[in-house]
Amino acid sequence: MAKILVIDDDSMLCEMLTRKFRLMEHEVVCSLCLNDGMKVALEGAFDVVYLDVRLPDGNGLEALPTIREASSAPEVVIMTGKGDPDGAELAMKNGAWDYIEKPSSMNMMILPLVRALQYREAKMQVKPVVALKREGIVGSSQKMQTCLDAVAQAAASDVNALVSGASGTGKELIAWAIHNNSARAGQNFVVVDCASLTETLVESVLFGHVRGAYTGADKAHEGLIRQANGGTLFLDEVGELTFSIQKSFLRVLQEHRFRPLGSKVEVTSDFRLVAATNRDLGRMVKDGNFRGDLLYRLQAFSVEMPVLRERQEDIPELSLHYMMKFCERYGMEIKGLSPELFEMLMTYEWPGNVRELVQAIDRMIAAARYDSVLVPKHLPMRIRVHMARASMTRDDKYKQEISGEETTKHGGPAQMTRRKDDPVKTVPEREAPAQGDSAPPVDINLPKWQDFRDDILTQGEKKYLQHLLALSGDNLKKACEISGMSRSRLYELLKKYQLTISA
Repeated sequence: MAKILVIDDDSMLCEMLTRKFRLMEHEVVCSLCLNDGMKVALEGAFDVVYLDVRLPDGNGLEALPTIREASSAPEVVIMTGKGDPDGAELAMKNGAWDYIEKPSSMNMMILPLVRALQYREAKMQVKPVVALKREGIVGSSQKMQTCLDAVAQAAASDVNALVSGASGTGKELIAWAIHNNSARAGQNFVVVDCASLTETLVESVLFGHVRGAYTGADKAHEGLIRQANGGTLFLDEVGELTFSIQKSFLRVLQEHRFRPLGSKVEVTSDFRLVAATNRDLGRMVKDGNFRGDLLYRLQAFSVEMPVLRERQEDIPELSLHYMMKFCERYGMEIKGLSPELFEMLMTYEWPGNVRELVQAIDRMIAAARYDSVLVPKHLPMRIRVHMARASMTRDDKYKQEISGEETTKHGGPAQMTRRKDDPVKTVPEREAPAQGDSAPPVDINLPKWQDFRDDILTQGEKKYLQHLLALSGDNLKKACEISGMSRSRLYELLKKYQLTISA
């Protein structure tokens, strides 16, 4: 028996699905609005969720990622009364099991449930895999766990893989993890910097050359593709390849055969291809800047890296990891992180992602060489300035909003008089954006900023304390030295999060 949740404002459809699913001996719960449905989904252990798109209090597609991240990781079947190709694409990218139109026959409504339950049952029967080698990959958030699951799947096969994501998110680390967890681990991992390849050097760099192939070629050179034989060829920033180089590489990718420059015979290379990009290759194909046939071969398997602001709960672990790494590198005692610094690290948006955080930690360790605790003043000046300006902007905006409310409330400048012959001017109400506008939709479930901030800070504090206890070996004195906290403050936080430590 499975647990099924139906979130739809059509009460007749809910009753019909409930009746049918119960006849199939499943447990069914219905919610007529998104807000209630989200609460039920996150609190209950459901196997499958049927989710409507257009609900009175929100859009089901926007809630899909949150529902997928529930503890039971339910499969989600999206239902819509209006077919929308873009909506279907978004649903699939966000992890939906299926996307069906209403009205559909009962068989069409039931089939996704049957397939999803079969899939979940088969997945439960699979034996657990050995621990994933994740050297250098730090983080245990749901976003990172999703990436690591994809790494494990990619490593279990030999198909081409494409790792995409913004600069600084750690795409090369993911490529290394795919290689190190595959059957090719131990063989060469050859990196090709696609941004540095030029028309004149590409053949020699990739394919190699024989002696005398051109002026100055006094000895043979084995190209990068040949060096990757038996191992992995990693194309870093593959979106930077020129169109002509893409064409040259396509045949090699298809047949794994090529001719070194100046040679009369072809050679082979048994390599596994992993590529990475920070660009939208699909858009580049539409714009005519990237070959569609090459993209199809590159993305046989895809891994999408999240930006750091989407995995904020990993910031404490990342900060501690790199703090210890740099202290060891520079021969320093391990330093603590003050609560004020910790809060700034959690609040800053990190546009440069993990790379920017790592550079900031490195800079702070250098600035705090003789200090035992890292504090906000050790942050790079550009980050401190950005945070200060952002704080002032928020305060000014808040004051303006309060001032506007007070002025209107007490009849201040908002009640301006006009001369008898002045034309009447009215201030139009703010119009809702048209359907085609790009203004972001309002999420009725978005928490208050303070609540959101408190929740993130709570998660971060608890993870920090857990790492602190592990690092100090549950020794109170050492924990105080590392963290820079007093005994009373540390005891207070440990009691708050129900953690224990030896005296």
